[in-house]
Amino acid sequence: MTAFVLLLILGFIGYCASGKSRRLFSLWRIPRPRTRAEVSGDAGESVVDAELRRVLTWLCGEDFYLHPGPVVLHHAPGTAFPTAEIDHLAVTPFGLFVFETKNWVGHIEPGPDADSLLRIAPGGARESRRSPLRQNRSKVAFLRGVMPGMWPVEGFGVFASEQCSLSAALPPTLIHRRDIAYAMRIHMHRYEAKGLKRVNVSAAWHAVLAVADIDPATIEAHRSRVRSKR
Repeated sequence: MTAFVLLLILGFIGYCASGKSRRLFSLWRIPRPRTRAEVSGDAGESVVDAELRRVLTWLCGEDFYLHPGPVVLHHAPGTAFPTAEIDHLAVTPFGLFVFETKNWVGHIEPGPDADSLLRIAPGGARESRRSPLRQNRSKVAFLRGVMPGMWPVEGFGVFASEQCSLSAALPPTLIHRRDIAYAMRIHMHRYEAKGLKRVNVSAAWHAVLAVADIDPATIEAHRSRVRSKR
């Protein structure tokens, strides 16, 4: 019996040293609890994704690509924070569009500087928050720098909640979800009015993938780095 138990122990040790055990134990790992902000953010991104898909189908038929989930750009290799996450990336015949979504409730007004916004909650509380245009700036600049010049890259901040209203003094690239159709239609007509060649959607998406990642593990690694600096 003692020899049998010893064999079991040795066998278990060998199994633990193998990759199979690591995969098995990973199945038992308890997921990190999601915060209220993460749950709210995911809900906002879901409704914005649905509206973008509806609008782009209306404008482009099947000639567009909207990635179903976040895209991580490798925009600063070798630095402490080498990646940046895009909430929604749309590739259309009239350009590439980077959308940063916020599911804020309240009235949004300009902040004290171009990088800030003022959110006035339904109860009247006022707080300064970072503008989604500030979050988008480096991502848009990076894509403009690596994409061919004839493929325009534009960025928008989109507010998803029905309980959100926007000041008319905000920049026109800060829009509510209801405004997506009008904003995209304007961009399409302006592009076509210039007589520019249509963007090859497939080629443009593959060009993005040369400097980006959609692998879930890469996305989670990026998010872990972001959480660590908060």
